[in-house]
Amino acid sequence: MTRPAFDLTAIGSGLSFAAGLDDLATALDSGTAVVVSAPPGTGKTTLVPPLLANRSAGRVIVTQPRRVAARAAARRLAQLDDSALGTRVGFTVRGEREAGPQTRIEFVTAGVLLRRMLDDPGLDGVDAVIIDEVHERALETDLLVGLLSEVRELRDHLSVIAMSATLDAARIAAVLGTDDTPAPVVDHAVPAFPLTEQWAPSPAPRLDERGVTWAFLDHVARTTVSAARDLHRRDETADALVFVPGAREVTEVARRIRDSAGEFDVRELHGQLPASAQDAVIRGREHGEPPRIIVTTSLAESSLTVPGVRLVVDSCLARHPQRDAGRGMSGLVTAAASRATCVQRAGRSTRQGPGSVVRCVDERTYAAAPARPAPEIASADLADAALLLSCWGAPGGVGLRMIDPLPADSLADALAVLRGLGAIDDEGRVTDDGRALARIPADPRLARALRDGSPLVGTRLAAEVVALLGGDLRVGDADVARALVELRSARSPDARRWSRDTERLERLVAPAPRTRSDLDDVGLVIALAFPERVARRVDRSADGATFLLASGTRAGVHGALAGSEWLAVADVARAPGRASAGSGAVIRSAAVLHEAQLESAVSPLTSDRVEAEFTGGRVQARRERRIGAIVRSSAPVRPTAGEGRDAVRRALQREGLGMLTWSNAADELRRRLSLLHHRVGAPWPDVSDSGLLTSLDAWFAPEVDALAGGTPAARLDLATALRRLLPWPDAARLDELVPERLAVPSGSRIRIAYPPLDDPEARPVVAVKLQECFGWAETPRLVGGRVPVLFHLLSPAGRPLAVTDDLASFWSGPYAQVRAEMRGRYPKHPWPEDPWVAAPTRHTKNRAAREHL
Repeated sequence: MTRPAFDLTAIGSGLSFAAGLDDLATALDSGTAVVVSAPPGTGKTTLVPPLLANRSAGRVIVTQPRRVAARAAARRLAQLDDSALGTRVGFTVRGEREAGPQTRIEFVTAGVLLRRMLDDPGLDGVDAVIIDEVHERALETDLLVGLLSEVRELRDHLSVIAMSATLDAARIAAVLGTDDTPAPVVDHAVPAFPLTEQWAPSPAPRLDERGVTWAFLDHVARTTVSAARDLHRRDETADALVFVPGAREVTEVARRIRDSAGEFDVRELHGQLPASAQDAVIRGREHGEPPRIIVTTSLAESSLTVPGVRLVVDSCLARHPQRDAGRGMSGLVTAAASRATCVQRAGRSTRQGPGSVVRCVDERTYAAAPARPAPEIASADLADAALLLSCWGAPGGVGLRMIDPLPADSLADALAVLRGLGAIDDEGRVTDDGRALARIPADPRLARALRDGSPLVGTRLAAEVVALLGGDLRVGDADVARALVELRSARSPDARRWSRDTERLERLVAPAPRTRSDLDDVGLVIALAFPERVARRVDRSADGATFLLASGTRAGVHGALAGSEWLAVADVARAPGRASAGSGAVIRSAAVLHEAQLESAVSPLTSDRVEAEFTGGRVQARRERRIGAIVRSSAPVRPTAGEGRDAVRRALQREGLGMLTWSNAADELRRRLSLLHHRVGAPWPDVSDSGLLTSLDAWFAPEVDALAGGTPAARLDLATALRRLLPWPDAARLDELVPERLAVPSGSRIRIAYPPLDDPEARPVVAVKLQECFGWAETPRLVGGRVPVLFHLLSPAGRPLAVTDDLASFWSGPYAQVRAEMRGRYPKHPWPEDPWVAAPTRHTKNRAAREHL
């Protein structure tokens, strides 16, 4: 049965991108991968999907980075197509679906498509995939680009279109193309409506240790009211759009505007609102309704068109993920928005005509902001992405054509988390448990809490807690249990969405009855997800309490939770000053954990062992019961011999060989061996600090036992210990290659000062009176002739005369001047003209004098 085509003329009426459809069709005729770059508001999201649908028999899937954008785009296209939503045009987002077997164009979030591809890698029945808003560089969008590039190698006729308003087109084209030929780029430019820029810097700081300041939010609200009133006097049909970094700031600014400007219809728009509230904002206002001020997050930057907007007020702040490798945590931080982001926001006011933007900073602050936002892949937690890639058969993204590779450090942390969950094996391959976790649309840790927590606390409670934590819902005073009570009462605006997510999660696991008073088990569910974040209180003050997490991080908390002994922490973030109770981090969501629940939740992190330390010259040991970095109990015990040896070895590795007492003989032997190792190499041993620490058992084992037994370090014979490293039979040549003393022509044996360990290129030095070298025509060499001696030649009184490692040159040159100056000062000492001729030694002179007498 022939399906009716989409009427592109009717759908594209009034849309600028209608003029670019022929170029796109031509590009598709020459290949199945195309990059589309067009400004916001030109209609590419509305027109490209039906063009693809008319060229193919299968389904066209369009991805959006946000649920509200997927719903809005589907409703808009269905309306223009004059068809019921869910028939020819539909959408699927987490927890909501309006699509059926006859759907030709389906709008989805990138996450929905990624999980669909785990069960259907070939995308059977799909003829085209359109990835919208690629410029935002969301993590899931980046993953889709990589996976679809591989699918296209198996399905030549699968069309893949990457679309964006501000796109690095050449870079994306290279990824979507072949090794030799990039994908074609359709660049649709339109004349921009004029934009008026204004600057309204705040007299108060934008940010402090707690985040966005109240004073700055006051300033944004005042600026908005003033600018909106000016706009309304000029154009009664125009609305204003205000950008702030997060949902909390949206609520606060909206409240301030309502309190001071009752003539406006103030609306909020962010991801935590119910779908109906979001949709009501983007539908616009009817004739006769009051002018609107929409306060929003980044949600409305590019993927949504809010009708009627002619004014943008921009806080020039953004919230983005940031990973703290040192503390082992990731979270959202508020910082200056990039200039590219600010340009995107300002463009909201010129989609349908001339507009203006008021930026709540000065021009200097704006110029100092980053040029463009960093891709999410560079800073996000990668556990979910790493699990998906392992399920795909490309652990770590190996072999995929990615825009950017996964950062090595973040990937290593993610793989460690997945191994701890049993989701992957040592080679990174997915396990059966991993595949089961991947099918639950949540972070793998939360998926594990749902699966393993259901038998312990009941399926309903496990699903409720996971839906709360995975839904980015507000948690007042960091208390998850209290937030759960509020959601159950349906007083929270998030209650309906949370309830729907809870029911969806319940269906994914086997039902299990509730076993106890459920609020007591909220902490247990959190601890199953994040065992490394189980925390014990270590300090309390009037400002709150400080907790030590099993991971070793310290974090502060305020309110009722500060009185708890144990917490299961779901979210922790960096925060300086009082907000963190002086710990450097703050707990943002947690629940009380009872000590009886610890074993069930964190058994892999528990240990009961003797901890021995070598300190103060002796071994001290304690038996400690731990949960990661948390010490539950500690008592002194007598260490075994093995524990004592291990403690000494750890101390040496930690403090270095400087904790030992090196005698002159030991130090001299070490320098001689160092010169041999550097100049000759094997078999002479490496006696640097790192070399000796690596080979402790080969040369220092008896001394380790002695130290563990209480022998003072000063009594150890390190020279004897070093001689255990001498290679046999080469050791017999040690004194020949690097002698302790050098025999000079006078008959004396002068000690050789060998180079320090940190300067192996230096020469061995002999400080000797010049007369004792008469008779040497050439400089003597050590190490089998490889290294000349550096002579410090002295006067008869022992004062420096010259430094040389070339006696022949010295005799034939500088010596004449030295002789002229010294023979008058020291007339009783010989100053021959030909010092290289053998002269009588002092022993010969003494024998001749005795014979004369």
